[in-house]
Amino acid sequence: MPHARQHAHPHAHHPAAPPTESPLAPGEPLACDIFCAVVDNFGDIGVCWRVARQLAREHGWQVRLFVDDLHTFARLAPGVQPDAMRQTVDGIVIEHWHARVGDAIEIADVVIEAFACELPPAYLAAMARRARRPVWINLEYLSAEDWVADFHLRPSPHPRHALVKTFFFPGLSAGTGGVPKERDLDARRAAFEADAAAREAWWRHATGDAPPLPDVTLVSLFAYENPAAGALLTQWRDAAAPVVLLVPAGRVSGDVARFFGVESFGAGARARIGNLTAYGLAFVPQHDYDALLWACDLNFVRGEDSFVRAQWARRPFVWQIYPQADDAHLPKLDAALAHLTAGLASAPRDALARFWHAWNGTGTPDWADLWQHRAALSANSADWAAKLATAGDLAGNLADYAKSQLK
Repeated sequence: MPHARQHAHPHAHHPAAPPTESPLAPGEPLACDIFCAVVDNFGDIGVCWRVARQLAREHGWQVRLFVDDLHTFARLAPGVQPDAMRQTVDGIVIEHWHARVGDAIEIADVVIEAFACELPPAYLAAMARRARRPVWINLEYLSAEDWVADFHLRPSPHPRHALVKTFFFPGLSAGTGGVPKERDLDARRAAFEADAAAREAWWRHATGDAPPLPDVTLVSLFAYENPAAGALLTQWRDAAAPVVLLVPAGRVSGDVARFFGVESFGAGARARIGNLTAYGLAFVPQHDYDALLWACDLNFVRGEDSFVRAQWARRPFVWQIYPQADDAHLPKLDAALAHLTAGLASAPRDALARFWHAWNGTGTPDWADLWQHRAALSANSADWAAKLATAGDLAGNLADYAKSQLK
């Protein structure tokens, strides 16, 4: 694992700012603190890491990221040292979030509380003492539901401190915070698609094998455990045309192993039965994940971060939403479908909806029913990505809002 250089952040671990603090000078880079509690899986830290890197690289901000679980973080970003209290990776200062954060620390101009993780009390009190109050943003989870636009940018005054928190909602439509997208993402995707040698090199590195023939359907499977996996794998085995499956190491790997009758299906695994060939991949770090999506014809994704990246990949995809009690996740699933399929004819729209619902626990996925609409689904994926881009990207929208409040 490469070692990141460690040095003090420009606004790290100094005494709180005095009351005579001057206004932000024109052109002075904004300082931003992001707090992230890794609740489950990789979605929380995945989104925070993307936003942190964009704010630093594209907007010139000085970003400090507080994370309570560096071991999970290190899987997404291999440059992260899981036992370091403070380190710098990709220009971002990463602090291991601990109980005493805020006791003697300079407060940033912009404070992002990711997913209602609750700021440390000492840090919150120091925010209230700051002469120029920071812009305090509660970055919420992504939702495609209509109510998001109504609640986006709503203020919430703190009951004890003279501070106001603003709710910032990512979304799939205008009037929301948008979703993460780097400025060079489309150019990188187009370059990968245009470079046959690069695609072949990627394939050989990922699988250790020669690329498949052009008539093969390539599918990536990043998913939680799923009772429907066996039925779908059986359909691929019996399909009229060959399917090649790429399975990054993760929670669905056990389902794949059971189907092939092997003990495990991790990195380096390979199995073939009928018209289905499957490769086990190593866990894919965040900066390598886009290439996996670009290499495939259809992508299965889960949670929030991979759901967004699948949309930018301009490929048909199937989303496994994180399940909630009393099926509270299903309206969110339908809201996303409504956005993504608005431009589709009824037959492919209904087929995609049936498949998504089946993959999320309602019925059995029907591969033939879905993939007969491959051409329409592929064209719609490109159209949707172009439409989604009109809402702006999350980091850019965050930066614009913060700067408007600091004038």
